[in-house]
Amino acid sequence: MAVITTSNHPKALWPGIKAWWGRTYGEHDEEFKDLYDIETSSRAYEEDVQLTGFGLAPRKEQGSATTYDDETQGYVSRYTHVAYALGYICTFEEREDGLYEMVSRRRAQSNAFSMRQTKEIVAANVYNRAFDSDYVFGDGLELCSTLHTSTAGTWSNELASPADLSEASIEDMLIQIMTAENDKGHKISLMPKSLHIHPNEWYRANRILKSSLQNDTANNATNVLKLVNALPEGIKMNHYFTDTDAWFVRTNAPRGMIMYDRNNIPLTQDNDFDTDNAKAKSYMRFSVGNTDPRGIFGSAGA
Repeated sequence: MAVITTSNHPKALWPGIKAWWGRTYGEHDEEFKDLYDIETSSRAYEEDVQLTGFGLAPRKEQGSATTYDDETQGYVSRYTHVAYALGYICTFEEREDGLYEMVSRRRAQSNAFSMRQTKEIVAANVYNRAFDSDYVFGDGLELCSTLHTSTAGTWSNELASPADLSEASIEDMLIQIMTAENDKGHKISLMPKSLHIHPNEWYRANRILKSSLQNDTANNATNVLKLVNALPEGIKMNHYFTDTDAWFVRTNAPRGMIMYDRNNIPLTQDNDFDTDNAKAKSYMRFSVGNTDPRGIFGSAGA
């Protein structure tokens, strides 16, 4: 195959080739924002300490003393912020030859793209590892488990039998969410918010949730998931999920999936004294994790 250079390519086509090289691909929206509640931090790490609350109030007989309960400390979740940095160089010769503006703009775009990709992948990896026992949280278990522990016993934020995305499996998960209890075994108003899927499930998810009638059946029955607006924040596709059939439902748990933004420094520039090269770099520091596993329910797929 011939190598195209300025010396052997027709001049009429060369400007077009240069223009193509200067273009960049479009980017997806910031999908990590759908996965977490985002907070700021001014420290090296943040810690969330769960408190179990009180048990049921016992019956008080006439003249007897009130029973006092103790609030028990639950699991501690630590968010340790990690720094990421990436830079590029424009040589002195590029600057001297009048290429600085073109080259620097292109490399700045590439730098920003790579920083964004890094943040998206790190954020999605918490979900990608949700069923992996090598990655554990406050209670020593993976994010989605059937064996989470509390003072009231074990509980689950995972379907008992892993299932692919379907109307029935979504209903089973939503029932599991709406019948959830706190660490003392009290009923809580835990409600589903959004469905999170790999791109492979995009069309299936829309057919299930947005059909007027029950999906993939001959029944003339109402699509109840749509009728009751079971997932008010809708379907969230994530291009950085690695398991094509795993899916998740985020809930309104107050301390569920959390991202802490510690630093997000825009592009900074300086010159190197010895080489006269122009150097630029980007820096960010953040952490992602989970405090209350009730913030997310999932299925690894069948």
